[in-house]
Amino acid sequence: MQEKQASFSIKNWANDDKPREKLAQKGRLTLSDAELIAILIGSGSREESAVQLSKRILASVNNNLNDLGKLSIKQLMKFKGIGEAKAITIASALEIGRRRRGEDVEEIKKITSSKTAFELLQPVIGELPHEEFWIVYLNNSNKVLHKEQLSKGGITGTLVDVRLVLKHAIEHNAIGLLLAHNHPSGTLKPSTADKQITQKLKSAAKALDIKVLDHLIITQKAYFSFADQEIL
Repeated sequence: MQEKQASFSIKNWANDDKPREKLAQKGRLTLSDAELIAILIGSGSREESAVQLSKRILASVNNNLNDLGKLSIKQLMKFKGIGEAKAITIASALEIGRRRRGEDVEEIKKITSSKTAFELLQPVIGELPHEEFWIVYLNNSNKVLHKEQLSKGGITGTLVDVRLVLKHAIEHNAIGLLLAHNHPSGTLKPSTADKQITQKLKSAAKALDIKVLDHLIITQKAYFSFADQEIL
């Protein structure tokens, strides 16, 4: 059994099948997602190679790396051949990728459309397993002055501290607000609570000559814009 286990270690594969050597010799773009994950975990189980194990893990999330990044350490450890150390390695690598994408988004300094707003906020809340409500404060040129989380968890009117939102708007000299929250379920249909919160903040902000420019519902790959749909 030990001999069979050794045969599945990357160091015992033929050169053409070794993802580490393939990356070094042919470049990282030549590797599949499974091969990259195989490099992270190093070896599989007694029944399958690291690449085969990686393919099985990816198949469980429909080969979607964003969904793989949502799996917890315990969920990853349910796969035979993935112990805590390997699970942590996979989770860490995917988190680095997510943060790298977030740094690219930091270059967005001005909101020119709902699409720009989506690109700014999707890396922040688009892949979360729970709901978060965020506010983006803008100047008269729609440049981003500040963005912050307003609430975490289910979205209800009681969680919206209108006074705090307006206090921060004044502190940042904002004249425009962009509202956004995510729907982990993937649905893009606004709820009654979503509409009520929008109107509540819009009415309160109007008294200070501050405009609510849009409210976005964000999912992993798409968004719903109140402004685009003319229901703001």
